[in-house]
Amino acid sequence: SDQGTAHFAAVHKVFGASNAAKLLQGTPVHRRVDAVFALCYEALARVRDPVYGCAGHIFTLQQQVVNLQAELAYIQARLSTLQCLSLVLPQSQAECRSPTTFHSASELGSDLVCSSDTSMNVFDLPQPQQTSIELAGSPNPFNRVTEDEDLQALAWEFVSQCHPGARFRPSTSG
Repeated sequence: SDQGTAHFAAVHKVFGASNAAKLLQGTPVHRRVDAVFALCYEALARVRDPVYGCAGHIFTLQQQVVNLQAELAYIQARLSTLQCLSLVLPQSQAECRSPTTFHSASELGSDLVCSSDTSMNVFDLPQPQQTSIELAGSPNPFNRVTEDEDLQALAWEFVSQCHPGARFRPSTSG
């Protein structure tokens, strides 16, 4: 087949047919099929990327995992925060007639019992103190911009503690 010919050509170019044969002879018979696939994969990867070979592809996949974990952590933190805030809103509207200021979401966490299927509790994290959420007796007590900034700060703090090398892409949703 053409694919087999291309694989042989890549293995021959990268490793040499003689070296590949020696590698396979030193491999136990029950592992040779796996060794052939590994040789072909590495040879094709080195043809595409002579410096890094399959290590470059592995690194790219690891970065994708880190980015997806960071995005998942952000979404879980936002969901958990919004679920907990939805529990506070009806109580705060009925009980509070004067505005109450919370300097961070962690202060809300001390008043809440928040159950979640995840193993993390976003309210256990230290929070930045520069944003504030004001609760008032109005029908919509949260300023959307301030809420988003607080949630974003919460997610950034969580991700930076769990994944120091993670980077966020700016959100395009408004």
